[in-house]
Amino acid sequence: MKPRPRPIARVLFAVIAPVRQFFRTQAAGGVVLIAAAALALLVAASPYAEAYQRFVHMPLSVSLGGRAASIDLHGLVNDVLMTVFFVVAGMEIKRELVTGELRTLRRATLPLAAALGGMIAPALLFLAQNRAGPARAGWAIPTATDIAFALGCLSLVRRRVPWSLVVFLTALAIFDDLGAIVIIALFYGKAPHWPSLAIAAAPALGLVALTRSGVHRLSPYLALGAVLWVAIARSGIHPTVAGVLLGLAIPTSSRRPLADTLEQLDVGIETLRQLPERRAEGSLVALEEHARAAQPLVERSLRLLHGPVAFGIVPLFAFVNAGVEVPTLSALGSPVTVGVAAGLVVGKTVGVFGATAICIRTGISPMPSGASWRHVLGVAAMAGIGFTMSIFVTGLAFRSAPELEVAAKIGILGGSLVSALFGLGLLRSGPPVAAEAEEVPIVDVDLPRFADDFRVAPWQPRGEHAGRTIGELALRQRHGVTVLGVWREVPGDASAGEGPRYRKLAAIDADFRVSEGDTMLLVGDAERVTRFLAEHGGDAPVLAARGLLSIAPPPPDDD
Repeated sequence: MKPRPRPIARVLFAVIAPVRQFFRTQAAGGVVLIAAAALALLVAASPYAEAYQRFVHMPLSVSLGGRAASIDLHGLVNDVLMTVFFVVAGMEIKRELVTGELRTLRRATLPLAAALGGMIAPALLFLAQNRAGPARAGWAIPTATDIAFALGCLSLVRRRVPWSLVVFLTALAIFDDLGAIVIIALFYGKAPHWPSLAIAAAPALGLVALTRSGVHRLSPYLALGAVLWVAIARSGIHPTVAGVLLGLAIPTSSRRPLADTLEQLDVGIETLRQLPERRAEGSLVALEEHARAAQPLVERSLRLLHGPVAFGIVPLFAFVNAGVEVPTLSALGSPVTVGVAAGLVVGKTVGVFGATAICIRTGISPMPSGASWRHVLGVAAMAGIGFTMSIFVTGLAFRSAPELEVAAKIGILGGSLVSALFGLGLLRSGPPVAAEAEEVPIVDVDLPRFADDFRVAPWQPRGEHAGRTIGELALRQRHGVTVLGVWREVPGDASAGEGPRYRKLAAIDADFRVSEGDTMLLVGDAERVTRFLAEHGGDAPVLAARGLLSIAPPPPDDD
């Protein structure tokens, strides 16, 4: 008999599976982003600098119906392709606020406060250096955090950083993105052309209507989003705002109830068992369609766009914007350069760390689990990596002042580099946290294929739920979640120095009675699983240990 494959690591890092996938994509994309920026700097400082500038400003034109539109490559990337980046940012913001790590006020307070501190302090430092004149317009440049760059650097010291701080930095950067979007919309657009803005209201309301009507196909949203982009571009507001509005409109709910999907999967699997292998392909495709129908449109869209944005659009943006000549000493002393660099290195670190410390010391929010003050300071320094969004704001703030734009970019590059090195130095000098995973009981999970398309999370019954049978709990009928299996803690081999382990219980049926020490693995639509865990015992913390699913005893409910 062919041996069964080992558990698939990408499935089932349970409660934080979406965040882990986001971290992997953004961290890898951050490495590509760094490479693209370095290549741009090398080319700009080489004999090919003139050819680089010709390439960046290469004119492009599109003709349709006798009308032609012209734009250079720089404008195409910054105004058109970056709209897709903002669509992804809008979807990430909505997902985290509705079903993710920021879904409750208590969870969101700490990264929100840190993000506000990390925007206010750098802006004040910049204005202290540039109180008047056209340079004053660049006050928002050092307020942003580049999530891909920061997570890419954080991945270099991942074994020395508790996962709670990865989530914290991700949430902080998401709030940062939201703040940057608001700043761009309010302060860096032209005087609005009110008729065009009134026209833009029609597709915006259309997006709201699609969401309210439960439309779960992407094409209608994209069509209205394109119309909205044109209207906003003509209104004088930066057109990437249309991308954010489109991202916020994408539904986070499923188009089909999970219970219906699971019933169809049960029927389909039973049918599949009775078919000869040569006729099974059609039934497999049908099963995949049923599973896909239970996925929220926002999840499907993010999976579609994350790769192209992280590995294509953002690195291309970096390449066409980061190419500045090696600065002279006089350029390094420019108030704009100093203001931006100081804002990123000092302002971000002080603002993020200070706001975080106030929230923790006053009891508003708890310290992220497993973290020390050294960890918090290191992550605060990492927040000073303000590459992509800072360069984007620079182009808007100094569009008519090229010399100030160059000075700001020098400050961004220098400040981001110093912030990265400072944060890495702090985090690398701390003790590793990977050993914690070795002390956590390990569950070896081999899931059915359809579980790829759902959220899977551990739950430990407590109170009224303990002592009841699977049939009495009726999780599927009442809550739309299904039990994949039940694990019970068993003692390890003390002579071998082993701690407790979990043993999967066989023959789990409707009459099986669960106890308070059991761990049940639940599968279901992300929104339903999230709601169930919030109402019936909270999330059990999960760590990755040797590529398997690891479950620790549940902490007190903190929501």
